[in-house]
Amino acid sequence: MTELKNELKALIINTLELEDITHNDIIDTDPLFVDGLGLDSIDALELGLAVKKKYNIVLNANDEATKKHFYSIDSLAAFINGQ
Repeated sequence: MTELKNELKALIINTLELEDITHNDIIDTDPLFVDGLGLDSIDALELGLAVKKKYNIVLNANDEATKKHFYSIDSLAAFINGQ
């Protein structure tokens, strides 16, 4: 699971071109959006597309469960691991 979390951190950094952020800056339990890492809705769309492409996962942007899966690195990794 640690490898998946590191992959997700790299995916976030590379996809969203977060030049001033390192793997160590992204805490597994911290929120990715608003508080925590501070991503916004545009970032959510880009990240969702990147996750769909890399892990071949079907996502519904309007589903509340999808939003919960993207809460943190931990929740996203658990979701992908369960697919």
